[in-house]
Amino acid sequence: MVNVILAGGGTAGHTSPLIATAQAITAIAPDTQITCIGTARGLETRVVPEAGLDLELVPAVPLPRKINLDLFRVPGRLAGAVRQAKKILRAHDADVVCGFGGYASLPAYLAARRLKIPVVIHEQNALPGLANKIASRFAVAVLTSFPGTELKGARFEGLPVRRAITDLAEAGRTAAAASARQSFGLAPDLPVLLVSGGSQGARSLNDATVDATDRLLAAGIQVLHVWGPKNYHDGLTERVDQTTGARYVPVGYVDAMERAYAAADLMLARSGAGTVVEVATVGLPAIMVPLPIGNGEQARNAKPLVDASAAICIDDAELTADRLVSEVTALFAAPGKLAAMSAAAQKLMRPDAAARVAHVVLDAAQAGER
Repeated sequence: MVNVILAGGGTAGHTSPLIATAQAITAIAPDTQITCIGTARGLETRVVPEAGLDLELVPAVPLPRKINLDLFRVPGRLAGAVRQAKKILRAHDADVVCGFGGYASLPAYLAARRLKIPVVIHEQNALPGLANKIASRFAVAVLTSFPGTELKGARFEGLPVRRAITDLAEAGRTAAAASARQSFGLAPDLPVLLVSGGSQGARSLNDATVDATDRLLAAGIQVLHVWGPKNYHDGLTERVDQTTGARYVPVGYVDAMERAYAAADLMLARSGAGTVVEVATVGLPAIMVPLPIGNGEQARNAKPLVDASAAICIDDAELTADRLVSEVTALFAAPGKLAAMSAAAQKLMRPDAAARVAHVVLDAAQAGER
């Protein structure tokens, strides 16, 4: 029996490909023992157990982006996290560690290196994070979601997405639209704009959407607004336009985003790697608004879709209610353009990425056993 450790977490951008890879490993080698490593502060404490996976915790060690007092505390904190990770790897007799970024990955990578356990890394973003940059120096395989990611020895395998996403892509959003809209209380025969700023939400997207909603409803465009638990807005009240029948439906969080994708005709979103790949996989046209902080990875994530005319990109500072109404109404007035965007998006993605990554992980485990 092969013992696989999957490390990563924090946000859905890290947990979703982790869970998708676990599903693919189980489908390929059902007797594989999979254990996940995360931290107590991340989304993984809920979604990993809900996926039926075992979860072990290590202390979170944030890496400061600036030189300050926290930077000098990192070595001691990291050493403690690595010690805990080593205990977990020994307890589970790990054959391989595969990391997906986030606070839990670096301790797992360093513990595996000290125990001479093979390391596989998967980088979700077009611009790699620090933990994966460090681990790429000693990993046996370095896998990326996008071509051209600058990591030593990197090879493009795509981003693993959950089986429910690939199932929707194969069935087609149109086939699932009616039941999905009914589940959210949306009218079945009017177009739907889906808004989501990721697992935590995005204030600028929420503000623009709330201010634009009445005009969108008056134009017969419904809004399914996933506002995110950390970005509540006072204007988040369900309502219906009495003339057009279009509905505004705000929800805090959606566990099964494939249902929201199926209900929608167009999406307004941040361009985290997970969102970019999922909407492209299911062929959902998108207006991307990259997060304006960090190292610019979200703008790089969106670039392949924008270059292929599969998405529109708007700078966060330029996202206003007026701009949103203008872009959305123009797209819904041109159904041929939406159809072309959908087809272009699906041509870019590798729907079998989860299986490809799973095979790499299992091969690394078997090579390490020899």
